[in-house]
Amino acid sequence: MMNRRQFLLAAAATVPALTFAGQVFAAPASTPRFLLVFLRGGYDANNLLVPYSSDFYYESRPTIALAKPDAGNPNSARMLDAHWGMAPVVATSMGPLWDKRQLAFVPFAGTDDMSRSHFETQDSIESGQSAAARSDYSSGFMARLSTVLRGAPPIAFTDALPLSFRGAGDVPNISLKGVGKAVFDDRQSAILSGMYAGTSLHAAASDGLELRQQVAKDLETEMAAASRGAVSAKNFALQTQRIATLMRDRFRLGFVDVGGWDTHVNQGGATGQLANNLDNLSQGLAAYADALGDEWNNTVVVVVSEFGRTFRENGNKGTDHGHGTTYWVLGGKVNGGRIAGQQVAINAANLLQNRDYPVLNNYRDVIGGMLKRGWGLSSGDLQKVFPGSSPRDLGLV
Repeated sequence: MMNRRQFLLAAAATVPALTFAGQVFAAPASTPRFLLVFLRGGYDANNLLVPYSSDFYYESRPTIALAKPDAGNPNSARMLDAHWGMAPVVATSMGPLWDKRQLAFVPFAGTDDMSRSHFETQDSIESGQSAAARSDYSSGFMARLSTVLRGAPPIAFTDALPLSFRGAGDVPNISLKGVGKAVFDDRQSAILSGMYAGTSLHAAASDGLELRQQVAKDLETEMAAASRGAVSAKNFALQTQRIATLMRDRFRLGFVDVGGWDTHVNQGGATGQLANNLDNLSQGLAAYADALGDEWNNTVVVVVSEFGRTFRENGNKGTDHGHGTTYWVLGGKVNGGRIAGQQVAINAANLLQNRDYPVLNNYRDVIGGMLKRGWGLSSGDLQKVFPGSSPRDLGLV
């Protein structure tokens, strides 16, 4: 038997070349795959799944809203139904899956955690516990799922073992991150400060630039911390073939986190930082589906985030920490091409605390319902995975 250290060393050497042999690491072909993709930072679902029929949406987002569906405007949302559209940046990669009914969206989704803290809410989701019992973070719901599923070897595509997989024994993890590079560059500040050298404004200019740099660094630090070391969306897009190779040949239960979604400043609309992340994410998911080939029909991917963003844009042309968000459910046999779950009209009266989407589709109930239908888990097993939950079958699998 290969111990964990030996496995990780072997994986580190072989994953870049994609040389894992299916005949060596073969998993039972009948076991469906489940991959959880966690978007750390709280992504803005309102500029992915666009409520274009709501005038309130456009009133609330004067600079970042996505245009209503318009065949003559490539930067407009792609119509999905009479109320919802898809961000144009993901339409090329996700549109074909939607058309084949292999993609569904679940808006108004999330957790009962109201802290709006990245770390508390991420831990809440990964633990899978109810609010009343959320005190012991030694066990994650993916770990408990791995103990009740049969023939479903688990793996985390992360730097360190995530909370989701804690408590399941020796679960392997493989980092997808490349070499980092410096975040801050003081060159421009030095140039600007030098322009005022020898003048009465030099001290004030230097102090002002220093304060601006410090504020920017503080915000950058907070946004980076929200990602908890997760791989960037760009790196995710580059690594999905490797993930697919391992999930196809060896593993059936996977977790990967993607960072960079804390868009407080200059979020952008049809283009910009959020659009770039969504583009990379959707390209990565499409590449994952392609790499699995026929095994895509035996796969379910669920994309979640700790929370959504404020419905209204802020003064920095970004969005702040919110509550309800939109989940993605993908797979070859997913009952997609639809917006699933409980919904309400998009207006000021229906916002939570006059700022956020409410959570009408609790993640424990939604994922529990999928596991019951698609994996045949008993009520007793589901209570082990999500204690105190009430599984809801949305007919997604």
